[in-house]
Amino acid sequence: MEGIFAIWQRDVTKFFRDRARLFGSFTMPILFLLIFGGGLSGTMEGLISGSIEGGGEFQYIQFVFPGIVAMTLLMTSVFSSLSIIEDRDFGYMKEILVSPVSRVNIAVGKMLGASTVACLQGMMMFLLIPFLGIRYSVLSLLQVLPFMFLLACALSSVGLLIASFLKSTQGFQLIVQILVMPMVFLSGALFPVNNMPGWMDIIVKINPVTYGVDVMKKVMIDIDSLSPMIREAMGLNLTLFGRSITVAEEVLFMLVFTTVLVLLATLSFRRSNA
Repeated sequence: MEGIFAIWQRDVTKFFRDRARLFGSFTMPILFLLIFGGGLSGTMEGLISGSIEGGGEFQYIQFVFPGIVAMTLLMTSVFSSLSIIEDRDFGYMKEILVSPVSRVNIAVGKMLGASTVACLQGMMMFLLIPFLGIRYSVLSLLQVLPFMFLLACALSSVGLLIASFLKSTQGFQLIVQILVMPMVFLSGALFPVNNMPGWMDIIVKINPVTYGVDVMKKVMIDIDSLSPMIREAMGLNLTLFGRSITVAEEVLFMLVFTTVLVLLATLSFRRSNA
């Protein structure tokens, strides 16, 4: 546990000291928030109002904000795993490997460090809520934090697995960029993902971001106050095999996904750094 804590503390400390990284990680989420939340909100709300009676009660910015937070978690947690390759290049990883700390604990410490950093940046997005004209209760923001951390753990394990196989930062960035955008757009973060083609719906259902985004929306948005037609139109009723998925089932999926990915990542990490 001391080894895990030391690695976790190092990654968190690096996060607070690297101001350029702190600023840069907000660029794309804020850009998407301005484009989808500000530029397209009127269009989306107009389409809903025109096609569904009572559609004016829904704010699109309220729908997209949890997705933007999940996008921040995705980008930060995955790209934080790049530090594994950097540590290997600069010799820091060799110093850890010759220490009594097991390689499994090194991998777990890296995952927890990346997850913590991602959650901190996701929480910083909450500071924008007063300026967006939307309201979330303090209780809902507190309740969503454990789900944010769980999603960050799942996503950081993906980055950890990728980093354990690759030897260069260029290759890591290329692979991650190929994965990040599909995971964002096929998760329901920015627009509904219902009525997708069959092959695309399969990708949506195995995407961990899908379940993380859906849980965050169910916790942060007062879904019960929306009409069933609006919930259906905006994809707020996630289904699998024709039945609605509960929050408990979504949490279970993320737990299983995280456990499997961590096991695979630690095995690959041990083999590639032997």
